Amino acid sequence: MDSFSGKTAVVTGAASGIGRALVDKCLAEGMNVVLADVEHEALNRGLEELKHAGSRVIGVQTDVARAEELDRLAEATLRAFGAVHLLFNNAGVGAGGTAWESSLADWTWVIGVTLWGVIHGIRSFVPIMLAQNEPGYIVNTASIAGLVKGHHSASYATTKHAVVALSEQLAVEFGRTGAMLKVAVLCPSWVNTRINESGRNRPPDLQNPAPAAPPTPEALKRWAELQAATEQATPASVMADFTFAGLRAGKLYLLPHPESHAWVQRRFDGIAEDF
Repeated sequence: MDSFSGKTAVVTGAASGIGRALVDKCLAEGMNVVLADVEHEALNRGLEELKHAGSRVIGVQTDVARAEELDRLAEATLRAFGAVHLLFNNAGVGAGGTAWESSLADWTWVIGVTLWGVIHGIRSFVPIMLAQNEPGYIVNTASIAGLVKGHHSASYATTKHAVVALSEQLAVEFGRTGAMLKVAVLCPSWVNTRINESGRNRPPDLQNPAPAAPPTPEALKRWAELQAATEQATPASVMADFTFAGLRAGKLYLLPHPESHAWVQRRFDGIAEDF
């Protein structure tokens, strides 16, 4: 796609981080935008900040882990704007540690939002977009953790690899059927977002029991280092600009951090060596 003015975009996880930056970029491109986020107060705050856009913006509180809420989001989009041309499946969370130490609640929450959220978005919106018979794009936010190995959270790594695979599969299916839709998967490295604080939106029924002991000094130090690294990382607005450049170029893989090339190459070299 190279023309976005007057078109409609839906962004999940829209109230902060990459999602909010995508919203701002869509508006700058002259689009109508539907903000979807589970965080009620942040969503309302974002809508208040975007009052200048008038009727081009609506917000729908949405838990992407629930299929019926994506259906409701699609219905609200069509009522407001009559069509959808860009779907940003951007919502994601992180939790847990090793594959065996992560609780079932960790696995359930992360898979529900970060993978099922993308699946639900595809199932709710793609049939609508196909029926429009117009150019469109599905953009799934993954991570460089979806192309390499070694992330500190097993559930996060698993879901991001799955989002990459799902995006690739969807691209093949669109090609086989001659659809006018394309797919992109965004795989950034460090970005200045609140992903480390995603537990603020964790449902009560998926909370872990309170720890028996307070965090150790070592754990607190690691957390402080992680927060500092995140705050100094690439601004989310850079990711939004990069994403739209990729859409205009018709790309499938959006890889904004050049240093990650070597990490991906090492993984595929390892695969090749084991043949």
